[in-house]
Parts: sequence; structure tokens; C-alpha cells
Amino acid sequence: MIDNQSLLNTAVTLAQVNTQAQPFQQLIDCIQQLIPSDAIALLTLQGDVLKPQAIHGLMPDTLGRRFSINDHPRLHAICNAKQPLQFAHDCPIPDPYDGLLSNKTGDIPVHACLGIPLLNDANALLGVITLDSLDAKAFDDLNLADLAQLGALCAAHLQTTLQLQQYQNHAQHSSALVQELNREALTRNGVEIIGQSPAMQTLKNDIKLVAASEFSVLIQGDTGVGKELVARNIHLHSKRSEQPLIHLNCASLPENLAESEFFGHAKGAFTGAHNARQGKFQLADGGTLFLDEIGELPLAMQSKLLRVLQSGEIQTVGEDEVKYIDVRVVAATNRNLKNEVAEGRFRADLYHRLSVYPLNVAPLKQRENDVILLAGYFVEQTARKLAIKQLKLSVETQLLLTQYNWPGNVRELEHVISRAALKAKQSQWQQAIITIEPVHCELNLCTSNPASVAISTADNDKINSQNLSLKQATDTFTQHLISQQLEQHEFNWAATARTLQVDRANLVRLAKRLGIAVKKSF
Repeated sequence: MIDNQSLLNTAVTLAQVNTQAQPFQQLIDCIQQLIPSDAIALLTLQGDVLKPQAIHGLMPDTLGRRFSINDHPRLHAICNAKQPLQFAHDCPIPDPYDGLLSNKTGDIPVHACLGIPLLNDANALLGVITLDSLDAKAFDDLNLADLAQLGALCAAHLQTTLQLQQYQNHAQHSSALVQELNREALTRNGVEIIGQSPAMQTLKNDIKLVAASEFSVLIQGDTGVGKELVARNIHLHSKRSEQPLIHLNCASLPENLAESEFFGHAKGAFTGAHNARQGKFQLADGGTLFLDEIGELPLAMQSKLLRVLQSGEIQTVGEDEVKYIDVRVVAATNRNLKNEVAEGRFRADLYHRLSVYPLNVAPLKQRENDVILLAGYFVEQTARKLAIKQLKLSVETQLLLTQYNWPGNVRELEHVISRAALKAKQSQWQQAIITIEPVHCELNLCTSNPASVAISTADNDKINSQNLSLKQATDTFTQHLISQQLEQHEFNWAATARTLQVDRANLVRLAKRLGIAVKKSF
């Protein structure tokens, strides 16, 4: 039961949102005190998907998932309800969190489920709170009226928090314009930058800052880090967001056709020009032109591009008329352009013109536990593509993913998850919950970070001299890694879990399975 005093205390706590660094997690903690549950999640509505903002009792990769409402019947029912909704313990509808509870071993299905829709003042859905328990009768004694009051308090807290975040993030713009741009950016597919590491938080802040200007931007980073995604976010957060974003890959340009691709050509301008054609600059007029792989641009074209950036003038091939265009240029490269300039392969004046505001996208190996969030995102995407009702990562797989060096960055992670999911589905086709294990990932541990995965000579000889399966070799590696980190942290499990970027309870269970003595730390 929830008494009036408990609701009053909750209201007072939630009213302190202004001073809270983590208001979403604060909300989850308040609910956990009122209604003890095995798993609680706060999800906000973004288009036709629900995005987890804070969790309790669920696997950490849940935060990286995006739950399509139409693909999850329980979430769909909660979203369409106007009051709290409880599902019967024997309800046949699959629960989106089956197998994702972090404090239980194995793929245990959820037995009790309660959902609270969070509505704003206009009765529109902001998000939902879900509570799950392995106790089938956990929520039977709760009063619907009390739950409705709790839902109203939580909805008001969420609405205030979301509004404050908008004002803080976009104070330099008019409120109406920025809210519209923000909604557009969040509802389009494939524009969200997933990551909570300091490097990604800095990048997101820089994107919002430079997007409001008209500066040219040079995005630098290794192959596969997501430079095109950064360019799309710059465009979507700019005042040009309603105008076109045109993409041109400079690496794929034949040198004899490069000028035509940039500036267009008149009919009959050269052999094969049977019709007049607009170039990328004309198509991008009023909007943004994204020049990918700018380091591959031929020197002859570099001087012509410089002229456009300096004067805004272009000349169509085969025409004498000079035209003026209004285009913002965002360029990207995986090369070190300073070195290219020093070696004479790139014009210094063009480099300085492009890099008015340079952005560096960190490689995945430097983004701490973003790997797990991204993995959760790709797991949910892949599950939909392969028509898998529930797909999850085992604890061993999560540990493996965090220790791998990811030379191919985010793109490689996406491909690894896709292949692993397909193999897991084939080997576990008869199971309701498909689990991705290390054997499905086929990652070479030798390419991982040497400082993090150093294997003793004895372990290395054991792996090389015996005909071990991939799972046995992975277990040997994992056993050594956990033991090594435990010794370095004087058997402090919490510190070890932070270093390995896994949940502490999951780490303890994994250690027990591998035969590592579990000692309490004080």
C-alpha cells in the first residue's frame, strides 16, 4: 500500500529537481522506495520509440536500447492507457525485459508487470515507468487511485526536467525554434549520438555550440567512428535544418569529373554531357554540403573549392555566368591534414578555411563504457531485422566487448553484433530468449588493449598448446583478467567492476562460474 504521507514525501523530494544532477535516476530511486521491485525503468517517448533514461535492476546495455512501441505489445498497451496498467502474472504477452534482470542468473521471465503512463498537462504521453517483479503477487495490493496520484507526480517531475534540459542546452536560441529543431532531430531515424563518456559529452556540447554558427567545420577521426553522423547532427541543430543536407564523397570522384560534380555542367559542355546537370553546390544552396573524405580531393579541385569558400561564387562547367550560392560546408577526413599540408598534398589555405571549428571524434577504445550502450542499441535494431522477439548479451560477451580494442570502431561493433545475432539465432532457434555468447562474436583477443588484457605466459601456453574451443579459450582469458584486476584492487569487487566496466553483481556471478574465489571486501 502507498499511504498519503509517502506520496507527500515523494512530492517534496521530486520538487528538488533544480538541484539534482541526475533527476531521472532520482525519480527511479523514489519509486523503488515506495514500490520495491526487481526492475524499474523510466523511458521517454521519442517519435514511435521509447528511450530508457534511468534503470534499476536491469542489465546496463538496456540504456543503449531503443524500444519500438509497435514491436512490444506490453509497452504499446501502457502507452495507450490513460491510467496505471497491471498485467496478470500469467499474461501470455512477452515482456520486453525478459532475461534482462541484472540481479538474477539465467533467462528468468518476469512474473509481475506494472506500467504507469506519464502524461503532460495536455494529456499527451511523455514517457512511461515500468515495474517488474519475479513475485507474481508483488503489485496485487496496490490501489489504482494511489498509483494514479504517483503517476501524476512523476509526470510533473518528468515534464519539468525535460523543459529545464531544453532551456539549459539551447539558451542561445529562441525557445520556439530550438524546441522544433530538437523534436525533428530526435524523431528522425539514425541521428542520435549514443554515448555517455566524457569524450562524447564534450563532442555533443561542441556540436550544439558550432551548429548555431555559420562556421565551416572539419570533422576528424578514424574510419568507422561516425563522422557522417556528426555532420547530420550539426545540420539538424542549425538554422539550415529545413534546407537540404547534400553528401559528396571526395574519395569516389574521378578527377576529370570532379568539377562537374561540384558545380554542375551545361548541355554539351563535354563529351557525354547530353543534358544540363546541377552540381552539389547548387543542390545544397541554402543548406549544408557535407564533403566526406576531403583529404582525398585532387589538388586542382582544392583551389576551386577554396574560391567558393572565400567568395560564395561558382561557375557551371560550360557556362560563363558566375552564380552566387549560400552553402555551409562541413568536411570530414580520417587523415591528419596538418601532415598532408606539410607534405604538399593538401593546400594550407584550404585547410585553414575548412577548419574554422575542428571537431575530433574519439575512437571507440577511448570511449569507456559506451561500447555497452552502443551494443544495446545495435542488439535492439538487429532483433527487429531478424524478427527475434528477445535478444540479449551474456555477461561474458559484455566483458569481451569492453576489452576488445575495436580497430574498426562503431561500424565494426555494429557488424559484429549483426553477425553474432544471426549465429545465435541459428544455434538457439528453439529458445524464447536468444543470447549472444562470446563464441558468436569471433573477436580476436590478441588485438585487444595490451594493458587491459595481458595474459600470463602460463595461460598463453595453455591456450596455444591445447585444442581449446573458442569458449574454453575465452573462459581462460576471462578468468585470468578478473583475477588480475581483483589482485590489483585488493579484492575490492566494486572497484574491479568499475575498471572492467561491468555490473558488480554480474561480475561476482561470472567469477563464481569460472571458479574464482569470491572474497568480501571491506
